[in-house]
Amino acid sequence: MAKILIVDDEKSIRYTLRDILEYEKYGVDEAKDGEEALDLLTKNHYDVVLCDIKMPKMDGLELLAKAVELGKDTQFIMISAHGNIETAVEATKKGAFDFIQKPPDLNRLLLTVRNALDKSNLVTETKVLKKKISKTYDIVGESETIRRVKEAIEKVAPTEARVLITGANGTGKELVARWLHEKSARAGAPLVEVNCAAIPSELIESELFGHEKGSFTSAVKQRIGKFEQASGGTLFLDEIGDMSLPAQAKVLRALQEHKITRVGGEKEIRVNVRVIAATNKDLRAEIGANRFREDLYHRLGVILIHVPPLNNRRDDIPLLVDRFLRDIAEDYGSVPKPIQPPALDYLRTLDWTGNIRELRNVVERLVIMSSAEITEEDAQTYAGVRSM
Repeated sequence: MAKILIVDDEKSIRYTLRDILEYEKYGVDEAKDGEEALDLLTKNHYDVVLCDIKMPKMDGLELLAKAVELGKDTQFIMISAHGNIETAVEATKKGAFDFIQKPPDLNRLLLTVRNALDKSNLVTETKVLKKKISKTYDIVGESETIRRVKEAIEKVAPTEARVLITGANGTGKELVARWLHEKSARAGAPLVEVNCAAIPSELIESELFGHEKGSFTSAVKQRIGKFEQASGGTLFLDEIGDMSLPAQAKVLRALQEHKITRVGGEKEIRVNVRVIAATNKDLRAEIGANRFREDLYHRLGVILIHVPPLNNRRDDIPLLVDRFLRDIAEDYGSVPKPIQPPALDYLRTLDWTGNIRELRNVVERLVIMSSAEITEEDAQTYAGVRSM
């Protein structure tokens, strides 16, 4: 429900506007002057403020200026019986969404409120998208095992060498792949990710190499595959151990010749791709069971980087928990919740079969279920894992 704040020193105006807006299913708060409104704006989030200009203590334009100083994205609609063009222009320059004269026309008022809400939602969505795009995840940890991983990334990333990342589910193989791309000369080009385990074997070739229109029953139009999408950049083949043998053969050819052919097509297409692969399987064992091609393994594994399980780097758990607490607080729009040292000590004793992914889930659960701070009792109650 959209939240609207009405700021006016006339009680009858506030009552009338509240009645209209609540009928339209908006949540409404009131303030009788600018100072009271500023206090409410500091404590709460409002999508729109309907604000009188002439008020005691603090006028509407001053309130608008202070809201802008606070970094509020709230859309201000200024309302005044004494308005003129100069006042409207001044209000707009200070950041107001619109200006309406008293007594307001009901249809004009509701239309302006809806437009202001649309802008408010657009601003919020834009901020969320920018945060997602700009957000970079560090490889957190100071243990010897994770230090070796970081050193390998620094050495390998600037080269064109193919990398095979191994490790159990949830250890952060995707993060290693992302940093290999970010620190490479290809960082300005796309990083295209393919989860080989999530794509049915009959569709994997079309996903990787694309297809021509009419090449099979559901091919109603031409499709560009991941190899072409990643050309000039990096292709990350996650869980490559789950790829079918026919698809493996085509990937091997693409790596050898730097060319692909779309499903149902004849034309060879040259691609310039650096391939990084990851797996949670023992590919040597898969080769022995005739489920993975040995020649593809050697093509992919120019450099091998093993990401250790969380149980092998328990000293990093406090650093990881601290990072997760800050990330979760940012996602929730709150301050990081403190965690008591005994609670951290308890988390270090647990068997983390789900690795870092499981730890992150547990930290979020503790943030939600605990009170002012996370105690050892909270950790024992809500960790949901069995101690060693």
